[in-house]
Amino acid sequence: MEVELSSEETEVVVVGAGQAGVAMSEHLGACGIPHVVLERHRIAERWRSERWDSLVANGPAWHDRFPGLEFSDIDPDAFASKEKVADYFVAYAEKIGAPIRCGVEVTSVRKHTGRPGFRVETSEGVIDTRFVVAATGPFQRPVIPPIVPDGAVPVQLHSSGYRNPEQLPEGAVLVVGAGSSGVQIADELRRSGRRVLLSVGPHDRPPREYRGRDFCWWLGVLGRWDAETPPQGAEHVTIAVSGARGGHTVDFRALAADGVELVGLTASYDEGVLRFAPDLASNIALGDEKYLELLRAADAYVERNGLDLPEEPEAHVLGPDPDCVTSPRRELDLAEAGVTSIVWATGFAADYSWLQVDAFDEKGRPDQRRGVSSEPGVYFLGLPWLSRRGSSFIWGVWHDARHVADHITTQRGYLAYGTPDRPGTTPATQHA
Repeated sequence: MEVELSSEETEVVVVGAGQAGVAMSEHLGACGIPHVVLERHRIAERWRSERWDSLVANGPAWHDRFPGLEFSDIDPDAFASKEKVADYFVAYAEKIGAPIRCGVEVTSVRKHTGRPGFRVETSEGVIDTRFVVAATGPFQRPVIPPIVPDGAVPVQLHSSGYRNPEQLPEGAVLVVGAGSSGVQIADELRRSGRRVLLSVGPHDRPPREYRGRDFCWWLGVLGRWDAETPPQGAEHVTIAVSGARGGHTVDFRALAADGVELVGLTASYDEGVLRFAPDLASNIALGDEKYLELLRAADAYVERNGLDLPEEPEAHVLGPDPDCVTSPRRELDLAEAGVTSIVWATGFAADYSWLQVDAFDEKGRPDQRRGVSSEPGVYFLGLPWLSRRGSSFIWGVWHDARHVADHITTQRGYLAYGTPDRPGTTPATQHA
């Protein structure tokens, strides 16, 4: 016998209770809009259970937060641990009284036929709603390129499954991907005594700190966080930055000096041998140029504004490329090198299979502008470059959520026009 699921109504359903969902709830609440936030796990679950043990925030506590609450028991210039970040969002949700329901999975969202709104099917019943905000963020499905077949090495795992060096079998480790996750994991593994190879692709490498100010501050005063969304389809280049061990500039030369062997982009595999693209030197050089460009822009800003910040000429000195860059390895026999583990720090893909509406382009990407989708009533939040460079960061998503809430408020006004709540030119028959 089929069990009939319970049904309820609310004006807005927000899917996901990470940083995007909590921010969305704050702004909807401030606008007096009835809503519910549905989360299949716990608040900010990915910070707790889908990251490595030693992870800290990549931005200082004074910067990587919402305006309405500071981190407790953390120096403003320090970097919060992943547990403290998750606890912060729990505390924030409590502070604003966010109507979050944990342990509720959204299985489908479909547009109503013949009337406004959507039918949201969940593990605990059906909700009828006028608006849906997809606040699940960009880190939904780990991506491992289909290069190395299963069984080629004892362990292959995505960075989201990596916890600590002791988790891996004895032997060398290849880390693929040189964004923040890849470089931090490679550094941790090398410090544990492992032989480590790091596959380096295109990246942006800002200074952690320059002339006494964190790079987050520099990007702010230079207007870099407000850079507009790039053309749809433009490649998003990863940022190599670290808050580990109190924060430091990611320096591939220093990693090489510490024993990490740098290799190019992982290209192909055949009969136990990995081959790397001949792009290592160019990837390092392009990252260096972006690093130096930011230093030059910062120097110009200091001079233009007459700031009393100490000069740091040594930051401009990069030093010679290590041997592994000037004479790069082009292939690697995994067994011969003793590689027993590959950690793929190769990013994530979105999964909107539950959102069965016309809000995607021909390639399956959200078709949206500043979070407002092509399907009226459906919104996206927490995606990289949603409105600007800072959109996927903690503070950036808060401002994007305010824009989405304002748009929903405006649409509510249109929908209410001609009803008893907002009569306007209501037909006389409604008052008969």
